[in-house]
Amino acid sequence: MSIWFKSFAIADLQLASKNTMVDHLGIKITEIGADFLRGTMPVDERTIQPMGLLHGGASIALAETLGSLAANYVVDHALFYCVGLDINGNHLRAAKSGIITGTAKPLHLGSSTQVWTIEMVNEQNQLTCISRLTMAVLRKK
Repeated sequence: MSIWFKSFAIADLQLASKNTMVDHLGIKITEIGADFLRGTMPVDERTIQPMGLLHGGASIALAETLGSLAANYVVDHALFYCVGLDINGNHLRAAKSGIITGTAKPLHLGSSTQVWTIEMVNEQNQLTCISRLTMAVLRKK
């Protein structure tokens, strides 16, 4: 069973992200599942901190991108939109190069809030960061 309000394509998400921080960081949406959204982000000069490691803020940007996009496709766009209330992240393993893949899955899909978990792994499928994102579901005026 799908959690999505209506079907959508990866191309729609990439187009909506053009000329944003998502685009600047090289975040790409790669897969839409029945109950998840997956995307990647490179570990490169745009996403590392001065010590040459993946910046924790970049990991959180990937998490919020995936969770926020997913949250907004669970609701009826004609009536609602979702915005972030809270995000946290535990950085578990450093990354110096390659691609980080994040997967957002819902923990709670309520009428006024949603809670998403976003797991990020390196190319060896080792967990690098886990994040939890709380979204407010707001009615359009």
